[in-house]
Amino acid sequence: MRAIARWLDNASAAVNRIALWGAVLAVLTMVAAAGWQVIARYVLDAPPIWTEELARRAMVWTGMLGASCAFRISADPTLFPTMRLVPGRLGGVLALIRCCGVLLFAAPVIWYSVFDARMNPARGFLGRSLNRSAEMLDVSMIWFTAAVPLAFAIIVLHVVALTLMRLTGQADLKPADITSSTKA
Repeated sequence: MRAIARWLDNASAAVNRIALWGAVLAVLTMVAAAGWQVIARYVLDAPPIWTEELARRAMVWTGMLGASCAFRISADPTLFPTMRLVPGRLGGVLALIRCCGVLLFAAPVIWYSVFDARMNPARGFLGRSLNRSAEMLDVSMIWFTAAVPLAFAIIVLHVVALTLMRLTGQADLKPADITSSTKA
C-alpha cells in the first residue's frame, strides 16, 4: 500500500508540474491577446475580433489548471484548514472525509462532461462542445471546454494521492504552510 501511495503521489506531482506549466502558458496567452487588443485598438486603430475571445478562453484554462495546482499544494480555500494537521487515526478519518467530499463534488462534473442523463456521450458537455465553433475563433469549442473535466480529473488524482499518503503515514504535516494560507 505504501508503494502504491508513493507511486500515485509521484504521478500527482508530475501531473501537477504539467498543469502548472499549462496554467503559465494560458496566462501568457491571455496577456499577449489582451495586450495585442490594446495596442491594435489604441495605437493601430484596427482591433482584431479574435483577441478578446482568445483571452477569455485562456482565462478559463488558467483558472481551471491553477485551481488543480492550488489543490495539490493545499492553497485552495477550505473551511477547516487545521484539520489537515490532526495526527493519528482521527487525522486519517478526516482525510477520508475530505476525500469523499471532493469525490462527491468532482464525480458528477466529470461524469456529465462525458455523458448526459441518458448515458449519451454526444449530449454530454464535451459532446455538445465538439460540434460548436467559437464565435470569433474558427476552432471547436471542445478545445476550451475540455479544461473543466481535465482540471477535475487532476483534482481527483491529487486527492486520492494525498489521502493515500496520509493514510500510509507518508504525508508531511506542515503547520507553516497551512497557517500562512489562512492568514492571507
